[in-house]
Amino acid sequence: MQADVIVDLSELVFADTSLMLDLAMIARRLRTHGRAILLRGAQPQIKTLIEMVGLHRLPGVRLEGPAAAFA
Repeated sequence: MQADVIVDLSELVFADTSLMLDLAMIARRLRTHGRAILLRGAQPQIKTLIEMVGLHRLPGVRLEGPAAAFA
């Protein structure tokens, strides 16, 4: 059994739609093999972008909780 892929976004402070498209394509490829992609620790602005483009609603994509605030 293969594990899901975890993408740690906790240090990502900027992203655009091209990254969202890349993540969607990865999720699609993983899904064909019965796997999922877990997006972990997204900063608020990244989480907002993920939600705006609907990436989190794709099958095989899971968005896990907020990142801790930077001090």
